[in-house]
Amino acid sequence: MPKIRAATVAEHRQLQQAALLDAARVLLAEGGREALSFGALAARAGLARSSVYEYFRSKSELVEALCTVDLPLWAAEIEAGMAACDSPAERIEAYVRGQVSLATDPVHRAVVAVAEYELDDAARARIRAAHAGLTAMVVRTLEELGHGRPGVAASLLQGVVEAAVRQSGRVRGEDGAPAAEAVREIADTAVRFALDGLRSGDRQRADAQHRPGRAPEGGASGTDGGDDSNCANAANNANVANGASRACGRSRRDGS
Repeated sequence: MPKIRAATVAEHRQLQQAALLDAARVLLAEGGREALSFGALAARAGLARSSVYEYFRSKSELVEALCTVDLPLWAAEIEAGMAACDSPAERIEAYVRGQVSLATDPVHRAVVAVAEYELDDAARARIRAAHAGLTAMVVRTLEELGHGRPGVAASLLQGVVEAAVRQSGRVRGEDGAPAAEAVREIADTAVRFALDGLRSGDRQRADAQHRPGRAPEGGASGTDGGDDSNCANAANNANVANGASRACGRSRRDGS
């Protein structure tokens, strides 16, 4: 029987799996997704290659395990930043800055990048479910701001954030890392763009409600189905946010 490093076999397996995840983080941070192979992982963790398959049957399974462990921690960090704010506008700012700041973390960038290639739709759905708390917090904050379509606004807000994150990944200093000053400017612009957009949307809706002859909110259908129908178009609308944020600049970390 192989020598174990803990009091029980179960604890030993937990330690070995944690060591493999640590090794995967190092490989991703140093060489990106191309560096993540089971051979390299085994060498980094000090295990035989065949031993890696006892813990992860495929690279996709390994990447999902990384996301399952790391992404909730990053989400909790953003939630804590939002919870420390006094006003809804400050919470939206903390949400934008918190996500963009992650773009400067090489591990976060690499995990997000490899997840795009390795995870299937079912795995992505499981990971999204783990972020339900953060999403709900954003929607509640938008409701506090008086936004009539908080679900739609949250989708478009995330489009701004993702555009800012991608832009920040293109701004590099001499050492190849994201340039801090440029990233701060990107974050500042993304915050202004997000808050100004949310506020102007509220003003336009309020003005429209008072136009003579305007139908009640919900349109001819008589239902408030805007969130569902507009959310179906959120990906297209996020492209608009992406182009606009290129004109403005972006923020601090890559990948969400």
